[in-house]
Amino acid sequence: MASGQRLSGLQVLCFCVFVALFLWLGGFLHFVAELPRRQAQQPGINDAIVVLTGGRGRLQVGLRMLAAGRGARLLISGVKSGISAVELRDIQAEAAEMFSCCVDLGYQAHDTRGNAIETSLWARHHGYRSLHLVTASYHMPRSLLLFRQAMSDVDFQPIPVMPVSVKLDQWWLFPGTLKLLIVEYSKFLVSLIRVRLTSPVI
Repeated sequence: MASGQRLSGLQVLCFCVFVALFLWLGGFLHFVAELPRRQAQQPGINDAIVVLTGGRGRLQVGLRMLAAGRGARLLISGVKSGISAVELRDIQAEAAEMFSCCVDLGYQAHDTRGNAIETSLWARHHGYRSLHLVTASYHMPRSLLLFRQAMSDVDFQPIPVMPVSVKLDQWWLFPGTLKLLIVEYSKFLVSLIRVRLTSPVI
């Protein structure tokens, strides 16, 4: 009887693991399918623009939007200590004037949650109620989740950037992209659980 009970317990454990893996896989496939594949062609006009550091192309997109008048000011959140505005403005030749008047550098954030807190303080200081959020396509779901938790009274327009190295159309054929998406989805799940269990961070 004891042996039978142990076998039954093992079967229950295996069944639970199977269900958990099935749910994780289903959620992962849905997560990847919902990732934006194209950058917004005609973004509207919001109060300001926020660019999250950590990937190529993001700052260029944010600066082009600022130059086009899509926002009055630009925050670059998560800038590494020691990097100056002079180094960043060299990324785009015509950015010097914008950096002198309309670009702020945020050095306090070290992760996405930190980006949300840093941006919340900045937005409140300026009285902004609508923001363009510029980050990589695969990073957008987690970013929106944490930013909306930190700033429930602010409207966000996602501006996804498509890194050349991330192959979303046939992600299962590229080990690097597959690994990146698995890690990002896992981080998204952790953030989702935290959001559900905690009050707004600010």
